[in-house]
Amino acid sequence: MNDKGVRILLVDDEEAILKLLRFPLEKEGYTVVTARDGEEAMDTFERERFDLVILDIMLPGLDGLEVCRRIRAQSIVPIIMLTARSEEIDRVLGLEIGADDYITKDRFSLREFRSRVRAQLRRSEMARSAVAAKRDVLKVDELEIDLLKRSVLVRGDKVDLTYIEFEILKTLVSHPGRVYSRQLLLQLVWGDSDYRDARTVDVHIRHLREKLEKDPKDPEFIFTVRNIGYKFREF
Repeated sequence: MNDKGVRILLVDDEEAILKLLRFPLEKEGYTVVTARDGEEAMDTFERERFDLVILDIMLPGLDGLEVCRRIRAQSIVPIIMLTARSEEIDRVLGLEIGADDYITKDRFSLREFRSRVRAQLRRSEMARSAVAAKRDVLKVDELEIDLLKRSVLVRGDKVDLTYIEFEILKTLVSHPGRVYSRQLLLQLVWGDSDYRDARTVDVHIRHLREKLEKDPKDPEFIFTVRNIGYKFREF
């Protein structure tokens, strides 16, 4: 992706933070649109196209967690959460509702910030390129997934997956390296998470590992992210 075509929505209620972060992004050649509260962020996001959202948790009115939840309900755009607080609960909450990365304001350098932005844009571009190239068959080491035929080969042998197992695998592999919470997988695969036990996801993941992994207890493809959910290895 040409950097000049990249559009980033930067959301923070502190003018100093907006200026601090906007400068290195525009220096990279990105177009940066800012919002100062949750309502403005949602209005802007729904009107315009963005390739990345950088979102403060502590916003007036509609907070960043709710904004993240609403964006994720309608888009898979990468989301980086910002917060002044360092408690782990913030990180877990942000990732559980669909954020892709998490930065504590008082513990990062601008070099690290630029690196994380580039990493998220790179992952997103890889996923879009796969779709644009109509890559119906994905190969990761000894695993081959035919998305069109809904078939899977492991070390050359066909593996029979249930409908739900394949949908979970397809979801995870579509964004390698991205963490999916159990609740998000329930929403994406089943269509809701209100009346389903999150442990249902664990059962299907266990079955997937038994069918795909050489050693289900030491997986090569589907990794557990403690207290959050699952991700497929980057490739």
